[in-house]
Amino acid sequence: MKANTGKQQWVLTQLKRGRKLSPLEALEGCGTMRLAAIIHTLKLLGHDIVTIPASTGSGAKYATYKMVKKGKK
Repeated sequence: MKANTGKQQWVLTQLKRGRKLSPLEALEGCGTMRLAAIIHTLKLLGHDIVTIPASTGSGAKYATYKMVKKGKK
């Protein structure tokens, strides 16, 4: 598995702060277009992250991600 990258660290920091991240926020925040891949890697590293389905006003679907606090799901 790859070492922790700067983008991966940015995503992890935002999630630990309680933020819910969307692909657009990740693109604007750290320049990544691969949020799902970063989330997958973080899950493999043992982080408890949930996927929350979302959609735009026009019906386009996308995923947002949030870290689960210990003892909650």
